[in-house]
Amino acid sequence: MSRVLLVFVDGVGLGDDDATINPFVTARLPVLETLLDGARPLRSAARGQVSTDDQPEGDSAADGSSRLLALDASLGVPGTPQSGTGQSSLLTGENTARRFGRHFGPWVPTALRPLVRERSILRRALDAGLRAAFANAYPRALLERAQLSQNGRHLGPLRAGPPLAALGAGLLTRHAEDLRRGNAVASEIVNDGWRERLGHVELPVVTPAEAGHNLAAIAAHNDLTLFAHYTTDYVGHRGSFEEAVAVLERFDAFLGGLLERLPDDTLLLVASDHGNIEDVRREHTQNPAFGLVCGPNAEVRARRLRSLVDVAAVVMDALSAA
Repeated sequence: MSRVLLVFVDGVGLGDDDATINPFVTARLPVLETLLDGARPLRSAARGQVSTDDQPEGDSAADGSSRLLALDASLGVPGTPQSGTGQSSLLTGENTARRFGRHFGPWVPTALRPLVRERSILRRALDAGLRAAFANAYPRALLERAQLSQNGRHLGPLRAGPPLAALGAGLLTRHAEDLRRGNAVASEIVNDGWRERLGHVELPVVTPAEAGHNLAAIAAHNDLTLFAHYTTDYVGHRGSFEEAVAVLERFDAFLGGLLERLPDDTLLLVASDHGNIEDVRREHTQNPAFGLVCGPNAEVRARRLRSLVDVAAVVMDALSAA
């Protein structure tokens, strides 16, 4: 059995090799480029990375390998992919855009929230007797409001897929004190938002690499760990090329710190829900969603990852593999 760390990144697609619109082309991304043998995370680089040929598990699947994935986010449903249905599909393995009848966002629609709470990979891992964790820290006030109504307006930001899944699994338990001890990670990766906007000036200043170290330590104590990063989508909506470059470089440094400390038996899967930041001319795109798989049996796992709905099955299979 492999440990699994799923890092969700909101609004990241694989776009074109065009330095005028795609910040991936100009950003300094040494960690990703090393993982991809010098290539950049572009749509063209993902072609040929994932084979459609069946291959028995164990063949040419060396530990430490990595594969760039172009994940279908449209799921056979017309329109532009959105966060609510995309995150629901990724976390449950259900085609929730088709189930709901259309792409929907930014929040998980009310009709799909019971599914996310009851059938997410977090809940299923716990039901299988495994240790699971949601690494994000959230303010206690948000959780107190959520306890008033898990379906109504009191959920606020907790209507997003990852915290809904954590609520359903009883794992939304990390708060400011956990950030202070390094036992949680802020969704922005660094603690600046908590310090400057939420008034938690007592929290330490952490670098992206240090935040990656903290996430690796959490993953080392659990069979399944989920972390969610949303800033990529926020910045994509603002359309600032320079800000997008900075956010991608921060994530790359975070990934570097994470890989420095991640246990060798851990499968790392990075996945997004839809495109956005890779084309600053618009908001959401119809580009394939970004995916990356590293670690034990990465090549074999990559062959099964063709769309958002495949992520949950691959996670659960990795957790149950002998």
